[in-house]
Amino acid sequence: RRSKWNSRPGRPPHLNPDPSPLRSPHLPRRHGQNPRPLSTLNRRAAAAMQSPESSSSAAPVLLNIGGTKYATTAETLTQREPDSMLAAMFSGRHTLPQHPTTGAVFVDRDGKHFRHILNWLRDGAIPTLSESEYHQLLREAEYYQLLGLADYINEKLALKKTDNSCEAELTRKDVIKCIQAQKIRFRGLNLSGLDLSKLDLSEVDFSYACIERTNFSCANLHKAKFRLVEAAHSTFEQANLHECELTGANLQEAVLDRANVQSANLQDACLMGCSFIETDVRSAHLQNANLTGADLNGANLEGANLKGAKLSGANLQGANLQRAYLREVDLRETDLTGAKLGGANLLGAIR
Repeated sequence: RRSKWNSRPGRPPHLNPDPSPLRSPHLPRRHGQNPRPLSTLNRRAAAAMQSPESSSSAAPVLLNIGGTKYATTAETLTQREPDSMLAAMFSGRHTLPQHPTTGAVFVDRDGKHFRHILNWLRDGAIPTLSESEYHQLLREAEYYQLLGLADYINEKLALKKTDNSCEAELTRKDVIKCIQAQKIRFRGLNLSGLDLSKLDLSEVDFSYACIERTNFSCANLHKAKFRLVEAAHSTFEQANLHECELTGANLQEAVLDRANVQSANLQDACLMGCSFIETDVRSAHLQNANLTGADLNGANLEGANLKGAKLSGANLQGANLQRAYLREVDLRETDLTGAKLGGANLLGAIR
């Protein structure tokens, strides 16, 4: 988007001569009174803005931003963001009001954040700020039409929002205190990234919680409820998940190696890319579960119900599928090398 000040000459808005301590800029000038001459330094700067010579862009420019004084060059103000208001102001096409003594150009904006704007124009970077400071700086960037800086800040704010959404609401100590109560519910909480290994979490209700990348290794989760949880990339290695409720849970790429998942309910669960190496999945309910690309090497699925499950690309080498219910399952892209299928219900299965 091109600045509205690039198309016509004139005086940009909100610009006034730097107010003198002796005389208010709002008082009318007496008839016949001429403005005081610019200082030597700023006469060179004013001439530089009118000169096409390459050296003129390096001449100093004095700014008064809301009472805070800054010194920079026309080159800094015009090079990085050529379509901005600042670039248009100091392109040499406009006559800018200047303080009669110092020659500073006054801009009625927040001077505190302008230092970040200058650093952006010089180096293309700003320091790490708080969320509220980013929002304040964004308003200034939008005012000066610094589109590159505005995009940079919006990216930083989006990253902060993502980081905050992944932050756990409780610590391991908080969880230990809670499990001392008779009935424990962590429904809908964010416990992502916590180390809950080796804890007794039997019958705890985690339904609807976010437990991504959480470590449940060797934990006792007997009869725990994980209905519709977000548990991608979590670890349940050697955990006791006997008779757990995992209906509709998202366990994508989770690790359940050598865990006890016997008689657990995993209907409609997302188990894509999960690792079930040597896992006890006997009599588990896996109807319509998505096991695409899952590794069930050596897993014990005896008597498990896999009706309608997706097993494309799954590894079932050496798995025990005796008396398993595999009705209407597509096994064409499933590796069943060495798998035991004695007594399995394969009615309607595609092989």
